Order: sequence, then C-alpha cells, then structure tokens
Amino acid sequence: MGKLIIVSAPSGTGKSTLVRYLLSKKDLNLEFSISATSRPPRDGEQNGVDYYFLTPEEFKQRIANGEFLEYEEVYENTFYGTLKSEVDRLLTEGKNVIFDVDVKGGLNIKKIYGDRALSVFVMPPSIDELRNRLEKRGTETPEAIEKRLAKAKYEMSFAPRFDVVILNDDFDRAKDEAYEIVKKFLEK
Repeated sequence: MGKLIIVSAPSGTGKSTLVRYLLSKKDLNLEFSISATSRPPRDGEQNGVDYYFLTPEEFKQRIANGEFLEYEEVYENTFYGTLKSEVDRLLTEGKNVIFDVDVKGGLNIKKIYGDRALSVFVMPPSIDELRNRLEKRGTETPEAIEKRLAKAKYEMSFAPRFDVVILNDDFDRAKDEAYEIVKKFLEK
C-alpha cells in the first residue's frame, strides 16, 4: 500500500517546483494528486491533467456527498479540493501520492492518513525574500502581493504542526534535503 507526501507552503516559496523535482525522481514512485476546482480552466489547462474542473454546483454536491479529503472556498463559488477517489485510485495502483496543497488542507490530509503520510512545510527564507520572489514573477498587483504576504505570515505559523520543515533559502540544497527525507520515509 502506498504512502502519501504532503507538501505545503506559502505562495512563492518554491513548493510547486520542489514537487515537480520530486516527481521527476522515478525511484520514489510518486504520482501527483490532481486537485478539483470550480474555477474555469486557464489557457492550455486540461481537465484531468491540471485539475478536475467542476461547476460550483457540482463541487457543492460533492462536498455534500463527502467526496473530499479537504477543500476550501478561496473566493465565493471558487473551490479547490482533493477528491478521495483520486487518492484511492493512485494508492490502489500501488503509487505513492504527492500533494501540493495549502496548509490547512495539508494538515487535514495528515490527520486522515496519520503515519502513512509525511507532511512537509517549505519555509521561505524571509518575508522580504518572499516579497522579492512575488514581485519578480510580475503577475500581480502590489495590493495582491501584500495580501499574499499577509497570508504567508499566517501560514508560516502552522509550520510547527508539520512533520518536517525545509528552509528554501538555496533551492539545490532544499531539493536534495527534500529528496533524502522523502526517500527515507518511503523506505520505512
């Protein structure tokens, strides 16, 4: 039976890049848990590849049916969540499942799976460095960046509740550390 790797971090910390790196390591037998969302697909996004795209009504119905391990309504009628069926499918295939989820979702999944799951929090070097990274992306307004930074401070307060905290002040070191920690956990 497979194990679960939960990766959470504030936006701009390098979480998605770290998850992609771990997925590239074939010896870990990792498969990405595709989240569901009620937002419309962006250019180039495909249903069942990037997300499972649901209407807000479908999402709410699945919540009512208890089909999610975790979910969040980020904005009114814009939901993101992890379908139990997706995780069960991957575990049944003998895969180890890796998640790229927000802090609360990560802690919920850990609570459900206990010792079968490793929760990893990726910590930014500092709020100032996080600001620099978000500004370099050039995708958001200064107001949106301030909102993300406030959220990041809040999310960082949850770090002690995770099994492992990896400081991403040097990506090469952080990815090597993540690989070693995950490999050791999977071999247990």
